[in-house]
Amino acid sequence: MPVPAYLAWARASWGGKRLTESDWRALMVAAQAGNAGVYRRLLTEVGAWLQRYYYRRLPAAMVDDAVQEVLLALHEKRHTYDPSQPFGPWLAAIARYKWIDRLRVMKAASMEELSDDMSVLDHGEAVQSARSLEVLLDRLKPAQAEVIRLVKLQGLSIEEAAARTGQTISLVKVNIHRGLGRLTALVQDQTDEL
Repeated sequence: MPVPAYLAWARASWGGKRLTESDWRALMVAAQAGNAGVYRRLLTEVGAWLQRYYYRRLPAAMVDDAVQEVLLALHEKRHTYDPSQPFGPWLAAIARYKWIDRLRVMKAASMEELSDDMSVLDHGEAVQSARSLEVLLDRLKPAQAEVIRLVKLQGLSIEEAAARTGQTISLVKVNIHRGLGRLTALVQDQTDEL
């Protein structure tokens, strides 16, 4: 029998024990009876589930607020929970209603119109420069071009580049030095031709 979605997330989080529908209900019943420790545990478990629930349904900036809103609603409505009923669907219904409320607020939010005369930066020069650099790197030895890309363009350390390429640290340094020298010569040759 498949595990309900609202229980699947918690299988490994409760001391390695697989949570069941009766575990959910037992936590809520104990919380209704005034057990503060169990209530904190329940809110922690519910909060983790709600994070995942809303992460797939709302923009990331709204997730924490939505979780807090449901936890507050759960706190305010905990007396309405019927212990003879499963807890998971009760919680899921609250989360769904709060999600729908969030969607309504998002839809009703005023959208700012963009002006037709808004300036847009031209990235053509950056694209052309990147392409020119790639053409120059293609004229280097492959080992030199690879370590220059890793260290100078991607920001890896010499050690990380050595590990990734299989070159020794000193060989990476030599290849970078010789490659940059060759690039300088290639650029100077092109400038002289202009």
